[in-house]
Amino acid sequence: MRKPVLIVCGVLVLAVAAFLLFGRDGTPGDASPEAGFARDMAAHHAQAVDMAFIIRDKGPAREIRNLAFDIINTQSNQRGMFLGWLQQWQLSQATDQRPMAWMSGHGHGAAAPSATPGTSGSMPGMASPDELTKLKQAQGTQAEVLFLQLMIRHHEGGVQMAEGLLKLSTRSEVVSMAQKIVDGQSGEIKLMTELLRQRGAQPYPSILKSQ
Repeated sequence: MRKPVLIVCGVLVLAVAAFLLFGRDGTPGDASPEAGFARDMAAHHAQAVDMAFIIRDKGPAREIRNLAFDIINTQSNQRGMFLGWLQQWQLSQATDQRPMAWMSGHGHGAAAPSATPGTSGSMPGMASPDELTKLKQAQGTQAEVLFLQLMIRHHEGGVQMAEGLLKLSTRSEVVSMAQKIVDGQSGEIKLMTELLRQRGAQPYPSILKSQ
């Protein structure tokens, strides 16, 4: 009798795993890369928007103000889409899983990015509380330089996360958004690097060089 019981238990385990990954009617499940990407990128985008508001309210140079405006609009809209997907998939916005857990397995050979010195360690490129405090306190060119340095690293983290999703998913709307993030944020990294150069400053060491 033991063998049939073991078979039944094995089937149940596989069914639970399939539900967590694929959810209802083939939609992404709670532990899927798509759900993890949507949750983590929503939080990642929220910090970028916060930093853009901080620098915008300091009355920076026109090119910095325009950049901040673009980040606020683009990433707020994208964040709304991430949260909309979770609602559509009947998944909660919160999860017990640690940040970036979706990049750590599922048999795809992907590894979660390691924490970067000077960041919060939760997701790649995130600014630490101390760094955000310094940004709020900085003024003039010093504030512009710090904003650009933090946002370049933040964008590099976003690119890293989006590239990770592209290796794990074939779901069209998620893949399309991830590619837009790679393309759009890579272009803004180049722009911000040039804006730093104009101010006699350099970006922080890239977190993408090891890839």
